[in-house]
Order: sequence, then structure tokens, then C-alpha cells
Amino acid sequence: MHEMSIAEGLLRAVLDAAGTCGARRVQRVELAVGQMRLIMPEALDMAWQVLSEGTIASGAELAVVETPLEARCRRCGCRFAPRIDNYLCPACGLADVEILAGNDIILKSVVCDVA
Repeated sequence: MHEMSIAEGLLRAVLDAAGTCGARRVQRVELAVGQMRLIMPEALDMAWQVLSEGTIASGAELAVVETPLEARCRRCGCRFAPRIDNYLCPACGLADVEILAGNDIILKSVVCDVA
């Protein structure tokens, strides 16, 4: 379950951000996750809840927004939304693409209670 290692890194980043602003408690965390990462939001939320227990992020809501996959054909420049199992360009049929979106994990926001 790769969601556990993602939740570990996320918790470190959230606690660092919260510590920088002197937060007493983390209320909400928003995360943009690319479709290509194949993350199960329920598994990520479960890992987040377990790992954040006993920290200032305990009980914080984890909002996961999925970013759709977008690619550009290197041959003809066509931009399209491929499927995870099919990267064939709909214009020229070549499967040589540059991934433009949908492969990132981005911490979008951290909402905290501060003193």
C-alpha cells in the first residue's frame, strides 16, 4: 500500500508548515493527486488518520482532489486525455507522449488554528 508512504511524507510537510506559522492545531489539509498515481483516497485517508494520531494534525480533514491525466504527443503536438493503459495519440497514433498533468502530488493548503 503506497498510500502509507505518501501519508508519511504528507504529514511531515504539514507539520513543518504548521510549525512555521506557530499552529496549535491542523484543521484541514487539501491535496491534489494526479490520476496517474493510482491512489485510493480511502486508503490514503486511513493512513493519514493513523499516522497523524497524537500530533497537532490528529483529526484533521484530508481533502483529496484528483487531477486528470493530460498528455501531448511529441510527434504532432496534439494534446489529449489518455487512459492509464492507452497513450496512443488520437491524431497520429504514436505512443510517444509528454505527460503534462496528472502525475503530481501537490499539497495545496493547510488550514490551522494559530495562537
